[in-house]
Amino acid sequence: MPANSTGQKRRNAYAAVAVDPDTGYSTPGAFELERLFWHGAAKFTHVNEVFPNLHIGDEKTALDRYGLEKSGFTHIVNAAHGRWNVDTGEEYYSDMPIEYYGVEAEDLPTFNLSQFFYPAAEFIHKALSNPNSKVLVHCAMGRSRSASLVLAYLMIYEKMTIVNAIDQVLKHRCILPNRGFLKQLRELDIELALERRASRNAANGTEKDK
Repeated sequence: MPANSTGQKRRNAYAAVAVDPDTGYSTPGAFELERLFWHGAAKFTHVNEVFPNLHIGDEKTALDRYGLEKSGFTHIVNAAHGRWNVDTGEEYYSDMPIEYYGVEAEDLPTFNLSQFFYPAAEFIHKALSNPNSKVLVHCAMGRSRSASLVLAYLMIYEKMTIVNAIDQVLKHRCILPNRGFLKQLRELDIELALERRASRNAANGTEKDK
């Protein structure tokens, strides 16, 4: 888990941050991240496989119990959980061999989706550790909330940078996280890059001591 950044100087969200001089990697500013979505993407459909056995879908996909069973989904992350969103839940799939994880999130730039990055990523990671699992991550449209959680998973467990994660998903699905979520993913990218740098430096120090 990332260290608590409370009290740290507030970063300029629109400026690139050179987080790892050893590799030359810089986390892009928020505007540069938004530009990545301007170059087009795969044609929008209800559900797309964006990484092996990992799919992003919409409300229609999540409500179609027959379609889910026919497609062989074993795990569902609902990024729009709740009575006033996509109101499914564990009971909706209780007679199906599906494990459910609900995230009660609003698709608003002010909503703190980052609090769910690690728990949702862990759920997805555990599911995909079984090669027979098939995971659906959805919200209402399958463009912002669910896409953000999938991007976080790819960054945390697949060691992708935010740029690589966005490129990976855009190859297969049209997504567009809101600006607030992009800023939160950008902070995650910075934290993960710093962690990788610290781990590498620690490992190099250990090697020198041998």
